[in-house]
Formats: sequence, C-alpha cells, structure tokens
Amino acid sequence: MTPEDLRRHLDRLGVSDPGLPSADGLFALQRAHLERVPYENIGIQLGRPPGIDPLLSVRRFAAGQGGYCFHLNGGFAALLRALGYDVTLHLGGVHQSPEGRGASGDHLALTVRVGGEEYFVDVGLGDGPYDPLPLRAGTYRQGPFTYRLEPSADEPGGWVFHHDPASSFTHMVFRGEPARMDDFADEHRRLSTAPDSPFLKVLTLLRRDAKGVDLLRGRVLARIDAAGTAERTLDDMDEWFAVVTDLFGRDPSDLDADDRTALWDRVTRAHEAWSASRGEP
Repeated sequence: MTPEDLRRHLDRLGVSDPGLPSADGLFALQRAHLERVPYENIGIQLGRPPGIDPLLSVRRFAAGQGGYCFHLNGGFAALLRALGYDVTLHLGGVHQSPEGRGASGDHLALTVRVGGEEYFVDVGLGDGPYDPLPLRAGTYRQGPFTYRLEPSADEPGGWVFHHDPASSFTHMVFRGEPARMDDFADEHRRLSTAPDSPFLKVLTLLRRDAKGVDLLRGRVLARIDAAGTAERTLDDMDEWFAVVTDLFGRDPSDLDADDRTALWDRVTRAHEAWSASRGEP
C-alpha cells in the first residue's frame, strides 16, 4: 500500500490520525469502517464482480464503493497492517441455520493482536459486531445485540461466532490456522458468478452503527435496533438511489445511466418475484 493509498483509505473513514497500534485505535478503525464502507454487491449484480486483491479493494473504498467479506476484510487487513497491527486472515464459513458446521471458505475472518490481547475483528459480515470481540469464550453485549464466541468443535483451534440478530445468518465458524487471499479465490469466483449464489439472486446493502443495522434487500429497506425491525418498500427509482447514496454511503458515480436502469430493473424483477412467492399482489 502506498502512502497515498493509505491516506485516501483513512480519508474515507474520516480518520486523520490513527496513531500507533492500540486497542482503542483498533476499535475506532473498525467502527469507522462499518459506518462508512458498506457491505454491498452492486458489481456482482451488474455482472462485473470486482477482484479481491486487497489493494484493489482499498482503492475501491477510497472511490466510494464497498464490497462483501473478501473485499471488506481483505482491504481492512491491508489497512491495519500498513498501520503496524498484527493481523491474521482465517478461512470461515457463514451458516444460515443452527445445524451448520465447519469453515467452508465462503467467509474471510480476521484476528488481531494488540496490547497483549487477541481480538476477533470483522467488518465483512455487514451486520456483525460494532466493536472487536476479545478472542475468548464468552457472551458480549453491544447496544441492543448480544453475541457469543466459543471454541469450535469442528475446526481444531478455531472459533464459532454466534450472531444476534440472526436476520442474515445464525453463526460463523472460522479456522485457527492462518490463510492467504489466494485461498479465497475459488469461492469468490463461485459466489460472484454461480446462478444459485445469493449474491446474484438478491441485491444487498448493509451498514452497521452503534445503535443498530440498516439493511436494503432488493427494494425492502429495514432498520434493526433496540425498537425491533422497521421495514418499508422503496417504489421510486430516484428514492432508491438516494438511499443507496445517502444512507449507505455508496457513491454511484461509477454507474452510468444504463447501469442505473439495469440495476433498478433487476431489483424490481426480483422484488416482484419475491412478492408473488408470498402471495402478495
């Protein structure tokens, strides 16, 4: 990462002076990343999935874009390393039901060692923890949500992160041994191009803040916080793009008029099919 890449990445996060590596610094960087760099799959939806090289991700973030776990955690790891943090990448697996087991490689998780403590760090789950979690068994309360970490019975030396709220997944398992970005290439290719991939089926944006989660799935916008879940459907293209830009912080300047029309048409078709499956008019 060049000094210019580092400066532009920090500018995107609104961080002028990250200081020397510290627990407080790590917490501040994770919070800023979650609030300002959205979890999003717009490129995949348009048939232009971005690569997962961390430097490419860092430059996309600086340009106002986001990504999913391989981009977000890969780029964040590069930023932390450039700032002097001790970071390890791990193969993970996200599961939609309590019965899910093992680290399949469909998620990139991070651990960071600083100040004599080791932390589970993740800006790539979209609606995961706002703060890093100490890498030890326990239950952790953050705002309205409660999380749990425990050693994995399936991955020796690995860990299980139990999610709350379980709106997008129930838990994530990650291995103990280090991984490299190359280890995620095949799974990224599958998730970006396979017809049955959820990233092709549904456009998704997520943004985490101290009090809750904003979630856009197709045309349904939701806010999840201490009050519960509030949803509304976005029926206007201009309003939809305003939400993408203003609420999620995703700069749409890389999308021309044809891209915007294609994206809205795709989201609308998916929304209509989803509504029909629920017996809605």
